[in-house]
Amino acid sequence: MMLTELLKQHAADLPGAVALIAHGDQVEAAVVGSADAGGTVPMARDSVFRIASLTKPIVAAAVMLLVDDGELALDDPIARWLPELTSPVVVRTPAGPVDDVVPAVRPITVADLLTFRCGYGFAADMTLPAVDLLLQVLGHPAAPPGNLAPDEWLAALAQVPLLHQPGEGWLYGTGSAIQGVLIARVSGRPLPEFLAERLFEPLGMADTGFAVPTAALGRFTSAYRRGEEGLRLVDAPEGRWSVVPPFPSGAAGLVSTADDLLAFARFLLAEGTVGDHRLLTPESVHRMTTDHLTPAQREAGRMFLQGQGWGYGGSVDVEAKEPWEVPGRYGWIGGAGTAWHVVPATGTATVLLTQVEMTGPAPTPLMHEFWTYAAK
Repeated sequence: MMLTELLKQHAADLPGAVALIAHGDQVEAAVVGSADAGGTVPMARDSVFRIASLTKPIVAAAVMLLVDDGELALDDPIARWLPELTSPVVVRTPAGPVDDVVPAVRPITVADLLTFRCGYGFAADMTLPAVDLLLQVLGHPAAPPGNLAPDEWLAALAQVPLLHQPGEGWLYGTGSAIQGVLIARVSGRPLPEFLAERLFEPLGMADTGFAVPTAALGRFTSAYRRGEEGLRLVDAPEGRWSVVPPFPSGAAGLVSTADDLLAFARFLLAEGTVGDHRLLTPESVHRMTTDHLTPAQREAGRMFLQGQGWGYGGSVDVEAKEPWEVPGRYGWIGGAGTAWHVVPATGTATVLLTQVEMTGPAPTPLMHEFWTYAAK
């Protein structure tokens, strides 16, 4: 069975999809369906998608650019640039009230943000008081971002206690959003500008950003959510990605294309180089794609990690329980229905883009089938 046929088997569930599997210079690409549920705009290989949490590994790479520049170090306390988080407090027990707190035993570091062990984030139990307050202050990760600018967003976050002491527990998501603010503060430039100049332009990722230019709106897919009565439109091409938002989220704010994401994958597989130009050191790429969690932390994050580990900005396979799982395989999935991975051991890159939101953190059946196909 060819990749196109695999995608067509899901035609009843998806308006369309784009997928790429690359082994070195050999690329199998598949494009099916349309960019809208009405079938009026054919899907194309260069269709633009909301990539949601695939933003996370890209932003982690941007942090490592600053590390390699000597602008910050992994063990640096982030309060040097984010003074709002100078004296964080931690709830005495995870299930305890948000006003029963103790001081953090040490500062939050850059590495804590990258490994999602900064104390902020989403747990398997979203009803925990500290997590519930985080949701109230920042909004649900699947909801549209609010109108807070980065400085205002960080000031709001500072009012929320940590769920765990820095370095002790893995929590999902918020660490990437803080990374975006950190990049802007350290570089003295808005996050969209830094990413464009330091990553997207050198890698040729011309369609990746926090908004879709007017000239490209015709290639922008509509976004849908599945309900009891079928697919419901949640964002049109001329919707909220038509302008750069007040808070460009380092956790989920980017749009991109399959080939742009392939370029980012090849950059990591080449240990930080594009052509003859080096952007990241091999050591930084290795740190990104290495699991940093303890077995207990992996288990606590199982709802999100499915038993795997976490590098910087993405999961890392540590067990080969499924056909597609290879120790060292690095990447992530996005709640908008997207998936991106690299397998350093085989030089493989996989990209799957759809425009129907996932209903939970577990990978979809199509993702499982796609990864199984790519592993053959």
